[in-house]
Amino acid sequence: MNRRNFIASAAAAAGMASMTSESLHAAASPAKAPTEFYQLRRYGLRNGPQPMLMQDYLQHALIPALNRMSIAKVGTFVLSIGPETPTYYALIPSTSSEQLLTLDLMLADDAEFAKAATAFWTAPATAPAFQRSEVRMLSAFAGFPKLVAPKPGKRMFQLRTYESPSMAAHMKKVEMFETAEIGIFQRTGLTPVFFAHDLTGERLPSLTYMLTFADVAELTDHWSVFGKDPQWKELSHKPGYTDPEIVSNITNLYLNPLPSSQI
Repeated sequence: MNRRNFIASAAAAAGMASMTSESLHAAASPAKAPTEFYQLRRYGLRNGPQPMLMQDYLQHALIPALNRMSIAKVGTFVLSIGPETPTYYALIPSTSSEQLLTLDLMLADDAEFAKAATAFWTAPATAPAFQRSEVRMLSAFAGFPKLVAPKPGKRMFQLRTYESPSMAAHMKKVEMFETAEIGIFQRTGLTPVFFAHDLTGERLPSLTYMLTFADVAELTDHWSVFGKDPQWKELSHKPGYTDPEIVSNITNLYLNPLPSSQI
């Protein structure tokens, strides 16, 4: 497939992703609002030179190139608690699914990026830049359509993914978040960064959201307040909203921002 056909195919896929997102939003809420898409990049590394090479790539090549494309608030993180460390993440927001789906093609056409990314992009098989990488596409909830970056300062992040046993169960969990649970989060001190449907991945249907805290102590305290909240207790025991009915697995990761992170 030549470059032109590849871009056309990617654009078609973007349209499908956008239509899927719109369908999900319509099912979740009758009031449509402009929403963002997110690309979540995950890089599995080995200790040694790879982490420093990754940090240099993110700070001096990827983020500047994305900012030149008018993509702001790019998040870069390192996994602090979770499986398979060291692992690095990049969270890239955009109002265009097509832009995210064709991102690497656009980066390849950026001469300034190519120069800054040479060591990372051309790493030999004998000294690879990473062990494996994964890319997920996400679409923001209609009820939380834009990423909200925390104020600069000491902070950490919690990245949580909820898998559901069926699409109906997934949409029920989204409904639960949009109609009540997000509000309880905010009232009890849990600060959201984004909520999104997972459009791609190995364990669909699922949703992913990110919270931010000053530190682990604050995270523990605020989750404790949330767990004791009377409204949450009532909501979580409501028929149709209980975890056994609509959630089949939860993945919970703790992330620290890298110096280059704009989130």
